[in-house]
Amino acid sequence: MYTLIVLIIVLISIIALGALYTVFKSKINFYITGLDSGFSLTDLQVLWEAAQICDLDMPTSLFFSLPSLTKCMTQISNRTSTDDSARIQLLMSKLFNYRTKIQNESDDKKGLTNTHSLEKGQPLRIILPGKGVFASEIVNNGSMIVINVPRQKELIPYTAEEWVNKVISVYLWRRGDARYVFDTTVVQCGVFLGKSALFLKHSANLVRTQKRRAVRIKCQIYGMLYIIKKETVDIKAIETQNGFRCLIEDISESGALIRIGGKGLQNVKIKLQFNIQNRLILMVGVIRTVEFNEEQNQSLLHFECTHIDTLMRNEVLKFVYNMMPESEKEVLEAIEQTEGDEQKVEHKGESDETQDNAEIIKKEIEAETQENRLSEQKKDDSVLGKTEPVITKEEEINVF
Repeated sequence: MYTLIVLIIVLISIIALGALYTVFKSKINFYITGLDSGFSLTDLQVLWEAAQICDLDMPTSLFFSLPSLTKCMTQISNRTSTDDSARIQLLMSKLFNYRTKIQNESDDKKGLTNTHSLEKGQPLRIILPGKGVFASEIVNNGSMIVINVPRQKELIPYTAEEWVNKVISVYLWRRGDARYVFDTTVVQCGVFLGKSALFLKHSANLVRTQKRRAVRIKCQIYGMLYIIKKETVDIKAIETQNGFRCLIEDISESGALIRIGGKGLQNVKIKLQFNIQNRLILMVGVIRTVEFNEEQNQSLLHFECTHIDTLMRNEVLKFVYNMMPESEKEVLEAIEQTEGDEQKVEHKGESDETQDNAEIIKKEIEAETQENRLSEQKKDDSVLGKTEPVITKEEEINVF
C-alpha cells in the first residue's frame, strides 16, 4: 500500500515537473544556453526581459546576433517616447551597458599591433627621460616614422640634432580605439617637406594602455559651452543665457570632442548644453586635454563627462547607436540636406564653393569668437585671464 502511494507521488511529481518544464521551457533553455556561452546571470536577466518585451520568437538570437540585439533595443527605445518610466529607462541603461561591452570586446580584436599602421597627422606625446613631455605629430610613415621636431610649451628647446640616438617613449590616443605607448629610438634627423624632422625606428611592441569604455560616434552638433566658475553649481539647471558657441565633433555618454575658437585650457570644469532629436542634453565635466591650432586659432577640447541624467544618457546612446525611428531619420536627413542647400546659396560666388558643412561651421565659430572676444574677455577676467576668447592662456599639455 505504501509502495503504491510512493509511486503515485513520484508520478505526480514527474508530471508536475514536466508541466513546469513545458511552461518555462523557453526560459530554461535560454538560461542554460546563455550560461554555457559564458554570459553572466546579470546579463541573462537583462536580455531575457528585453526578449519578452520584444516578443522574440528566438530569444537566444540575442547571444550571437548584434543586429537582433540592436533591433530589440530599438523597439524598446521607441516605447520611451510614450513611456518614460524608471523601469524602462533602467532597462535601456542596462542594455546599453551590455551593448557597449560587446562593442568593446569586438574592438579589442581591432587594436594596433605595430607602428606601421599609424596615420599621418596622428598627435603624439613624447617623453624624453629627464627632460619632460613634448608634443609632436606624424608627418609621414614609411620605412621610418617621420615626425615634427618636438615642442614644449610651443617652443623647441632642443634642436633636431640633439634628439638623434635618444631613446624615447611615445604616447598616442587613437580615436575610437584606445591609448597606446611604445618605446623607440630617434635614428636620424633631416628635412621633410621643407621642415626639420626626426626619423624614428618602427616598433612591433605597442602597448594598449587603456580601452575606451564608451563607444563614440562622429557628429556635427551645435552646442553651448558654459564655464563653471563656482565651487557649487546646480548641474541640472538649464542655462538660458548664451554661452560659448561650439561644435561637437564626436560624442559618447562619457564625453565629447568639442571645437571652439581660441586657445583652450585643460582641467577646466564646464557644462555642455545641446539638443539631440529635439531633446535637451546637459553634460557636466572636465576638459582633459587640448589641441590648439595656431593657424586657425581654434582648439579641440577633449571633454570627459562626470555627470549626465539617466534619461539624457539614454538619448545620447540612442544617437550613438543610430537607434532613432526611421521616420525621425528621414526628417533629420531632410533637415541636413536643406541646411546644405541653404549654405550653398549663401556662399555662392565665394572662392571655395566646395567646402563641406563642417568647414563652414568651423569658420562661423571662429568669426563669432573673434566678434565676442572683447566683451567676453572683460566678463571672465577674474577667472580666466585677459587674453583669450574662450578659456585662457594654454598650459602645458600632459601625456593625455
